[in-house]
Amino acid sequence: MLAVVIALLPAAGFGIYNFGIDALILIVVTVASTVITEYAYEKWMKKKITIGDYSAVVTGLLLALNLPSSAPWWIGVIGGVFAILVVKMLFGGLGQNFMNPALAARCFLIISFTSIMTNFEVDAYSGATPLAAIKNGESVNILDMIIGKTAGTIGETSMIAIVIGACFLLLLGVIDLRVPGSYIVSFVIFICLFGGHGADPAYISAQLAGGGLMLGAFFMATDYVTRPITKNGQYVYGIFLGVLTGIFRVFGPSAEGVSYAIIIGNLLVPLMEKMTLPKGFGIKGGKVHE
Repeated sequence: MLAVVIALLPAAGFGIYNFGIDALILIVVTVASTVITEYAYEKWMKKKITIGDYSAVVTGLLLALNLPSSAPWWIGVIGGVFAILVVKMLFGGLGQNFMNPALAARCFLIISFTSIMTNFEVDAYSGATPLAAIKNGESVNILDMIIGKTAGTIGETSMIAIVIGACFLLLLGVIDLRVPGSYIVSFVIFICLFGGHGADPAYISAQLAGGGLMLGAFFMATDYVTRPITKNGQYVYGIFLGVLTGIFRVFGPSAEGVSYAIIIGNLLVPLMEKMTLPKGFGIKGGKVHE
């Protein structure tokens, strides 16, 4: 998990550079809330203390990177407690949670505090997010989107910073391209077919660089606990996420959809694994044939 923390530092660092001290405070408070919640729960329940595995830090960091910098500090605390206590610890701790804690907390916060979670207006940026602008038929600056000089959540704006972290994980072998690759490719195919712009490179680039697609594909869809174990299942999972994200972005009222796509995908992982379990040699119809 420490490697994932290190891989997220470029996105976190750019978020602090881009949005200032408010982003730094929100990251620190959110990470502290997840670590303290996990420690307090395990101490209270007289369980082994597991904060040394850095999984709570990863959850807190991912959640913070999915928050707008304009959010008050207590939003990070509520989200952190919900992620660790409700989604992770009450289901048995690391390895037992059925959905990504950070994304589940983000969805909870969006539903509970919609106006706060969708307010991306800060000193540096006063307009809509690039994806919202695209949705409204407005033009966007793709170079600014790739660099990250746009409105958005703390850690999703810079495609370059996210890809640097993703390459670090790929080189270490912590993740592979099965899930993120099939996710991104299927998403591109979907928006080419149904996005209304055909295979326009500018539109495709803007969709890839905007919102939480890259952060979700490389850092949350690849979560070992909530993605399929089987190789074919991981391809099915990635394709499902790509199509669902495309449906949400193209046909839904919101310009985003990554968080809900991954959460729904998490719920269907047991079915995907069951469908893609490899059959043993010599076994047909559950019976051994000689």
